Amino acid sequence: MVFWVTITTIGGLLGLISTALAATTNTASAQPTSTSFGSTSTVSDVPSLTATPIPSAITLKISTKSGTRNKTAPLLHGLFFEEINNSGEGGLYAELIRNRAFQGSDLGDGGAGAIPWALSLAAWKAIGGAVLSLDLLNPLSENLVTVLKVDIPATATGEVGFLNEGWWGMDVRPQDYDASFYIKPNGALYKKNVTGVNISLRSAVTNDIWATTRVGISQNISTTKFTKLEAVLTPTAAAPSSNNTFAITFDAAEAKGQTFYFDLISLFPPTFKGRKNGLRKDLAEHLISLNPKFLRFPGGYNLVGSSIDNRWNWKKNIGPLVDRPGRAGNWGYWNSEGLGYLEYLEWCEDMDMEPLLTIYAGYSGDLSGVTPAHTVPVDELQFYIDEAIEQLEYAMGGPDTKWGSLRTQHGHPDPFNIKFVEIGNEDWFSDSYYWRYPLFLEALKAAYPNITYIASQATEYSPANRNVTIPPGGMWDLHLYQTPQYFKDNFNFFDNWQAIAGYPDVQIFVGEYSVLGRDRAGGIDWANGEGRFKYPTTIAAIGEAIFALAMERNPHVVTLSSYAPLLQNFNRAQWTPNFLAFTADPSQTVLSTSYYMQRMFSHYKGTETLPIVNTKGEFDPVWWHASIDTGSANRIGDAEVDSTRYAQGNIYVKLVNAAKQPAPITLSFDTAITKVNGTILHHDDEFGFNYRNNATAISPKTFDLKQAAIGNRGMTVKYEIPGLSVVVLELKQSGR
Repeated sequence: MVFWVTITTIGGLLGLISTALAATTNTASAQPTSTSFGSTSTVSDVPSLTATPIPSAITLKISTKSGTRNKTAPLLHGLFFEEINNSGEGGLYAELIRNRAFQGSDLGDGGAGAIPWALSLAAWKAIGGAVLSLDLLNPLSENLVTVLKVDIPATATGEVGFLNEGWWGMDVRPQDYDASFYIKPNGALYKKNVTGVNISLRSAVTNDIWATTRVGISQNISTTKFTKLEAVLTPTAAAPSSNNTFAITFDAAEAKGQTFYFDLISLFPPTFKGRKNGLRKDLAEHLISLNPKFLRFPGGYNLVGSSIDNRWNWKKNIGPLVDRPGRAGNWGYWNSEGLGYLEYLEWCEDMDMEPLLTIYAGYSGDLSGVTPAHTVPVDELQFYIDEAIEQLEYAMGGPDTKWGSLRTQHGHPDPFNIKFVEIGNEDWFSDSYYWRYPLFLEALKAAYPNITYIASQATEYSPANRNVTIPPGGMWDLHLYQTPQYFKDNFNFFDNWQAIAGYPDVQIFVGEYSVLGRDRAGGIDWANGEGRFKYPTTIAAIGEAIFALAMERNPHVVTLSSYAPLLQNFNRAQWTPNFLAFTADPSQTVLSTSYYMQRMFSHYKGTETLPIVNTKGEFDPVWWHASIDTGSANRIGDAEVDSTRYAQGNIYVKLVNAAKQPAPITLSFDTAITKVNGTILHHDDEFGFNYRNNATAISPKTFDLKQAAIGNRGMTVKYEIPGLSVVVLELKQSGR
């Protein structure tokens, strides 16, 4: 994803995709003002996907014993993560303390005249008259140079110290919270009489303290080096809301008149798979529920930086947290990079996903918004090529290699296996990819020949002498932020793509796609204006489902796909709509219509496609695809399957009805069907959506088709597809 603006299609560069019809805002009457942001304007008299012909009767002949099958794409549905919308900081990265190392603020913090991303005390407040300030004279490490200076007045009484407000609050419940921080007394003022500090989880609105413990301090604690202190907080009851804080306090009788320095103050709840410095458990569980097959990371626009020096540099986000300086992220807030390169790889390991690594390829953005922006000169590019090769060695090298040895020191001796690497991100914004891409590709393939390398730009980019040619066996990353109607109109986009594009042995990774807004005359308003969706809607899920069917029926062309953006903190977002939205309170997490559609498609996917012929009726307003689960191996690159070795298993038929009226359909088989289960995602309002306090309004429902619907000795199945719905039918064959 790009900063502020994303082009509507890259397919136009191939002459394959027509001009986008539009994009636009939720207009559902149920729009909750308490959770809304951005435009709420409505659009009328515009083309709409639902303005389709009234469905006619459809008959589909599905063959299990004859015709050509193809292996389905086993890794088709995956995840794309970019640090945007506070999706990691204050979200998936489980750290509860905001601005934990005083590294930098958000863009614009500090008021008029302030330096963007300057050091600040954001999220920190004094308790009991303590005086808080930032200090640069007592660095914790070479990379964490700013610390918190806490002056305790000589007149202080009672409790004195400071607190952190968290990421718009903190969730508190009966579980263990791992707290840690670094502390150093000011030697000139230290009286050696402080026996400990108190840490606590407390309400921000009442006097309730949910958990507290005292951490002892040695009388001879160092005054020249920081000491790390650790403790566990275990509340006995859940707080009624997430409006809570974390506090570190002294007894004023001991600490008055003294000064202490603090840094890297951290608080972690239980994490996904128990990983230290890991992922927020509830959000990670929602993601693994999607059955994702790969993870593309670390971006997105946040990879390239707003300058070359500010790029996502993997060497600066590995190892101990005290050695990670952080960086000014591309989406307006500071990135601590506690979620770094190794943590991404471990995330893939914990969810059994293939890592899809996007490497920096010598091109960065600029805050001015001018494109093309910053390109590394050709005579300086080798440094960045070497950096990428070293990055792969860190992940895949043995303990006897330079960078594999460092990974071992960081706690992961076993090498990872990276099969996919993308060279750059959205490089159609540059004017230099045509010469950077082949230089990176040649060097990377020489070092790691068994990786599939993905180009972020393809074919001609004006002028014509800037041609980017993807070699056989390569892949192209296609990004599409569009409207429902656009995805309907391009249902056949992939059918003959390889022949038309002149790429007979190149596949497509749909790395970012989503319905951005309503069908709207005049095109997409990229400035979050008229017609832009705030949350994924019914019609968004339907448009995306149509396009997902287009991918599934072309497994030899489209082998990977991922929705974007993945996550959104309700308290701050730079982009809408988003897949999954959350606050500090897990009970307020909202799984979108798009999320539920993706979960259905990912879970109900056979290993081989089935030949299907419409003997009655046409596509529009109903779309379909069929597959069968044979239990056989399913690998990228497999083409046709020997029909004499078909196994009999469950048949999956995916149906999408974009009309408001129901659509009668008859499925005709050459094998006997004994039972039909179904899962449906449906809502009467095409602009309906899920939101806080109504998070499951549009969610999948399961059903069993009545036996009366199965006729002709099990050879036919009749079903009426409700309007505005996405349906998966799971059909069991006789003898299974």
